Amino acid sequence: MEQRRVTDFFARRRPGPRIAPPKLACRTPSPAPCALDPATSGSRKRARPSAAPGRDQARPPARRRLRLSADAVSSPSSPGSPREAPDSPEAPGSPAGPSLCQKIKTSAPAAGQPPQKDTISELRSCLQRARQLGERVRALKASAQDAGEPRTPEAEGRPAEPCGEKAPAYQRFHALAQPGPPGLALPYKYQVLAEMFRSTDTIVGMLHNRSETPTFAKVQRGVQDMMRRCFEERNLGQIKTVYPASYRFRQERGVPTFKDGMKRSDYQLTIEPLLEQEGGGAAPKLTASHLLQRRQVFGQKLVELVKQHHRSFLASLNPPMVVPEDQLTRWHPRFNVDEVPDIEPAVLPQPPATEKVSTAQEVLARACSLMSQRMEKALRQLALRSAEPSSTCTPSLVSAKPALLATPPATPPAASPSALKGVSQDLLERVRAKEAQKQLAQMTRRPEQEQRLQRLERLPELARVLRSVFVSERKPALSMEVACARMVDSCCTAMSPGEMEKHLLLLAELLPDWLSLHRIRTDTYVRLDKTADLASVTARLVRQAHAEEGL
Repeated sequence: MEQRRVTDFFARRRPGPRIAPPKLACRTPSPAPCALDPATSGSRKRARPSAAPGRDQARPPARRRLRLSADAVSSPSSPGSPREAPDSPEAPGSPAGPSLCQKIKTSAPAAGQPPQKDTISELRSCLQRARQLGERVRALKASAQDAGEPRTPEAEGRPAEPCGEKAPAYQRFHALAQPGPPGLALPYKYQVLAEMFRSTDTIVGMLHNRSETPTFAKVQRGVQDMMRRCFEERNLGQIKTVYPASYRFRQERGVPTFKDGMKRSDYQLTIEPLLEQEGGGAAPKLTASHLLQRRQVFGQKLVELVKQHHRSFLASLNPPMVVPEDQLTRWHPRFNVDEVPDIEPAVLPQPPATEKVSTAQEVLARACSLMSQRMEKALRQLALRSAEPSSTCTPSLVSAKPALLATPPATPPAASPSALKGVSQDLLERVRAKEAQKQLAQMTRRPEQEQRLQRLERLPELARVLRSVFVSERKPALSMEVACARMVDSCCTAMSPGEMEKHLLLLAELLPDWLSLHRIRTDTYVRLDKTADLASVTARLVRQAHAEEGL
């Protein structure tokens, strides 16, 4: 039995020849496939259409193109204009919707056509909406300028930073990143100034000990090489403000400079260290002990400056707080240490001003004998002519100055806390007083008290670990060394055996009925009450920690 081919099936199903429809302007004919050749109908491949079909050959109907919508047909482009690319934003097939400008362009009438009423009304509504938004923005700006932003006590002491310039994070949060327990940390700029003083003292000491006059040019070069920072006269003025008894500043000339750009007759700023006179009458030397002592004094004075700002911050709180200076061990939690204002530089001696001729009147007064009468008369007229504008402007400035001084500065209104509406004033006062008492206890806490509180916070977890150690060992008592070793292995916090022993001693001190210590000969044994409720034990430890933290 002969097997039928698929090509035979398609050859039988192909329709007969048809008459091609008339060619339209909006249709594009597709290449017509040629009829199958009967001679080759038995082959395995289908017949391909010929490149140039004859006239008598039938053509299938042409494919219809996508018809444009009525909005696109009524676009301002003329019939003879080139078609738009399909990927352009004005094309109807573009995925992104047209913008407002494109809508206005497409809705605009072509030349010679009257404008549509819908387009004009839409443009008028958009223009009215834009005007309303502009008036609203102007009103908001005017109200913001009249009211002003309320200043917080923390923001009153901050220096005004220039617009667009913000200090990096390692300077703004320098006090929070200090290692070790929290204490009286200095701001970043104060620590930089302390390092500048140490470098300055080192360079000045070297020059002074070898009987060389320390000038600012020499000290500046040495400090910049040591710190890799810019050192200017402003920093020297800040050092004088903090520690005025450290140096004596003078303007001298006749100091050898060994520089091409500076003459020996020029005035230079000299830095002389102030030291106590020795008993032998010899010139005092700036030794290492003197450097260390002066450095400590400078650091203490920086801390005193920060304490002054901290004192004013505490006075601005509600309720105000007063902390004794000798009991202060750390700053207030809301006191931003790194936002302390800069130290105002002191005035350094300046070189004496030399007389310089700047006006024609001064030239006439000094050289009247060297000029002729005509030159003297011309200079006098020039002096009078140059003095006329200044005399006319002076009364207006003088009259305007009292008016400027008479206007009082605008004070921002106090901010009303809207979040505390409906809360009684007595409750707020009690909460604030309790919070102030807690912060006062935190600021006056000593380092040993801080260590005790840290151990108290770990005791609830250590109590559970200790009970599990006794349950796993199945012994009524354990030696201190064994108990500490087992707890160090089981505790999630990394601690040494000596530190773990201190925790166990504190635990035995607070809970003597649950944990007892027995000293036998040279060893100390720990005995635990396994029948006691562990939840009540941990609750007692938590209450003890809260009680000592609030003191």
